[in-house]
Amino acid sequence: MEKNFKEVSVKANLFKEVNVFINDAKLDDSSVLRVVKDQKVTGEDEATYAKLIGSEFQDGVIEVQVLSRLLPDAPEHARGFIGMAFRIDEQDTEFESFYVRPTNSRCAIQLRRNRTVQYFSYPNFKYFHSRETNPGEYESYADIGLDEWIDLKLVVEGAHGKLYINTAEQPALVVNDMKHGANAKGALGFFVDIGTEGFFRNLRYTPSK
Repeated sequence: MEKNFKEVSVKANLFKEVNVFINDAKLDDSSVLRVVKDQKVTGEDEATYAKLIGSEFQDGVIEVQVLSRLLPDAPEHARGFIGMAFRIDEQDTEFESFYVRPTNSRCAIQLRRNRTVQYFSYPNFKYFHSRETNPGEYESYADIGLDEWIDLKLVVEGAHGKLYINTAEQPALVVNDMKHGANAKGALGFFVDIGTEGFFRNLRYTPSK
């Protein structure tokens, strides 16, 4: 698998803004991509990502490092939402996503801790859909925090997805029925949601054959 990886320079000119604003930045002496959601998009778990132009992914591995901060005007329910969108269709009307909520991880409320990691599928299976139909099945815990680099590794095979965090040997979240099915494929994106100032670096992935 290693030799098939494609490494990507995370430069703003390589990405399309989809309901976000992006710019090149420096953080910890690294060149990074900064991504902030367009506040005109009021819903959550929407198509809000920097989309990698010309990318196509179906099965394989996606690896990236992410860092999340809360914006000064972040609402009370902001959680530092940050992660990956993948198998994005050309019209930005369908995609899969795994993301994290760094503020939840070390919260004193156990229920919020259990909701640190999230899977959703756009447009018909967002976080509130899964909590209504399958509470707890598409969320889990991981030890992460705001303003620290987090390694995300997503392994995808058909309708199965596993998210590994910070080089852990076991996945933080396993999903066996991703909602767009085994044959979906499409572009990659850097996902953020409300109140997040997101930074991304060191992206590599297995492109579709």
